[in-house]
Amino acid sequence: MSDAVDRDDDRALAGEFVLRLMDDEMHRAFAARVAAEPELARMVRDWEEDLAGLAEAVPEVAPPPRIRQQLRTRLFGADSPRRSWFGLRLWGAVAAAALVAVFVLVQVQTPTAPDLVAEIAAEDRGLVLRAAYSEDNARLTVDRVAGDIREGRAQELWLIAEGAAPVSLGLLTPGAMSQIAVPAGLRPALAGATLAVSDEPAGGSPTGQPTGAVLAAGVFVSG
Repeated sequence: MSDAVDRDDDRALAGEFVLRLMDDEMHRAFAARVAAEPELARMVRDWEEDLAGLAEAVPEVAPPPRIRQQLRTRLFGADSPRRSWFGLRLWGAVAAAALVAVFVLVQVQTPTAPDLVAEIAAEDRGLVLRAAYSEDNARLTVDRVAGDIREGRAQELWLIAEGAAPVSLGLLTPGAMSQIAVPAGLRPALAGATLAVSDEPAGGSPTGQPTGAVLAAGVFVSG
């Protein structure tokens, strides 16, 4: 009976080990046991295989210490002895896997507010674009609210920082949202800069500077 209890307890501990619910000292001690005990190593592999499906949809993210402690307290109680209630802990570790997965999914899938936004509009609002920039992925998203591109022409987006010449950010997509990767050298100049759209020949400006009429403009402000 004692051997069966120890195996069940080790199985629960293996789950905590895989889920990173142990403190650093206990994790190191258990890792040493895993390296020396083939049966314990098999338990760890079983847990990793069983829980692998939960991690396929998201990148690997270790739960912050605060979340890890909340999970342990919720599952095992603040004062529960570590080598008791092995059956509850075994199933508690399964619940922990689900909670960790939910936490990671929420962090990954919850959209974050943009760092900078701008309305790029013509005076008569015949052309209106909404721009949003996120520092997380260094991408500029431009949504077309009103107006479109004339046939045979192009609309080019320019960044105009204070005291600097216009720099092209690229061509806008007709009738749809445009996604633009902002080069690293331009990112510090975005806040407070002007975004302007010019009318250009198909393929964009041939000179590297605006050649046609400025159709709309707006200023980047904090989101």
